[in-house]
Amino acid sequence: MIVGVARPHASVSVRREEATVLIAIDSSLSMSSQDIRPSRLIAAQRAAQAFVDRMPKKFRVGVIGFTGRAYVAVPPTEERGLVRSALKSLKSGQGTALGDAVALGSRLARAERTSDGAIPPTAMLVISDGAQMSGRTTPAAAAAQAKALHIPVYTVVVGTQEGVVNVPLAGGYQAQLRVPPNPETLRSVARLTGGQFFTATDQNRLRQIYEKLGSRLGHRRESREITDLFAGGSAAFLLFGGALSTLWFRRVP
Repeated sequence: MIVGVARPHASVSVRREEATVLIAIDSSLSMSSQDIRPSRLIAAQRAAQAFVDRMPKKFRVGVIGFTGRAYVAVPPTEERGLVRSALKSLKSGQGTALGDAVALGSRLARAERTSDGAIPPTAMLVISDGAQMSGRTTPAAAAAQAKALHIPVYTVVVGTQEGVVNVPLAGGYQAQLRVPPNPETLRSVARLTGGQFFTATDQNRLRQIYEKLGSRLGHRRESREITDLFAGGSAAFLLFGGALSTLWFRRVP
């Protein structure tokens, strides 16, 4: 009862009903490698769709595609059909403008300001297999922008050391090019923004990562008063003590 009078608080996990999640997927040529079946890109698209399907309905989801440039496939929306179409629309191209993709996510977040001028809770998920290959904004500068807006960037590197792609050459010939994943840039972006870095070497692992992220982004830590817990506990002890007194001494104290 004394503890209850002190009005104790505890940090608890509370389901988040509204937030913005920005998904940026690399669709560069190396993402066509089939070391993750059916390909890195298709596996990322499918897992992202399953990830979105499990989000609370009030979550707004935006999709960013990036190759040699970053572009908005769909701005943040609650319409899951638009998100599904945007994910399917991503096509392979040359270059990896990773920094531009993160910077574009920050600009989309700023555009989502509420009536009081605040940016709603926002997180970004970047799926890629490599480092910056093109673009105007460096990953470090983009990470600094996201950090200033309190946007954690969660990054997933996909692929294995055995990844290869076929590159067409003149005269109808093809060359096989090795495309092992390069995780360092993605790891750095996650660390600088307060997000988390993951490695996906197969489709099952990619799906597990999305499930873990879904749980993390769908909940928030909140300090709540737990006076009722202690008050209820003390009442239960008092009743228990009274019952024992009645049984042992045939009287209630």
